[in-house]
Amino acid sequence: MLNLAIAFGVLALIAAVFGFGGIATQFAGIAKFLLVVFVILAIVMFIL
Repeated sequence: MLNLAIAFGVLALIAAVFGFGGIATQFAGIAKFLLVVFVILAIVMFIL
């Protein structure tokens, strides 16, 4: 899960560098969502 979040973050940075603002925003949104899911799952697993 964390690997996917990092991958989408890198894709967002690359898209932003090449001027694809809309695609970069979508990639950043997906990366943020995956990071939140990862953190929630990590906290749940830590509690269990």
